[in-house]
Amino acid sequence: MYVPVELARVLITEFSGDQYIFLREKDGERTFPIVIGINEALAVDRRLKGQKPARPMTHELLASVIDALGGRLEKIHIEDLRQLHPRDPRQTFIATIFLRRGEQVIEVDSRPSDAIALGAAFNTPIFVAETVLKSVLDDSPEHRAQVLKEHQKMLELKIHQLTERLEDPEFLSQAPPGLLEKARSSLDQMKIDHEAIARVLKMLG
Repeated sequence: MYVPVELARVLITEFSGDQYIFLREKDGERTFPIVIGINEALAVDRRLKGQKPARPMTHELLASVIDALGGRLEKIHIEDLRQLHPRDPRQTFIATIFLRRGEQVIEVDSRPSDAIALGAAFNTPIFVAETVLKSVLDDSPEHRAQVLKEHQKMLELKIHQLTERLEDPEFLSQAPPGLLEKARSSLDQMKIDHEAIARVLKMLG
């Protein structure tokens, strides 16, 4: 069984390697994040806003190729969550994009980040397997607390790194004003998120 979801938020922190997109259940309240790279996050954000680069980037190029061949992106399935390497405990989302060309439907293996970046400009329907949702949304208080604590630790590291950078005289003297403004804004947002997590953890006991 597949559950329809929508792209709820794109969280871009330019001073971190990990970015987040949040998918929300269309007919419910379940929401979960997917960690993606900065290039994919910027592509999703750019295509959602209808911004066209001076020259085609990867996802714009792929969209043009599909269109030129008479096809269209019909839907996206996020169908599994796998541990790809025995020595790496992290799990990876597995997705499939469905391309329609006339009566023919072609299924292509994809990373969710690329699939969503490709489909963002066309409001392509996204579906997540119920088994995946249940796997990432274990509702036990212990699991929620553990996930929040891990995210809190990650934020603490990022806050520390960015604070150090904003206290570096060389960086402050060389960085453009716009970059400094973005960095300070990112730091403020991370502190707000950290405080919010702390409040939730306190409520969970």
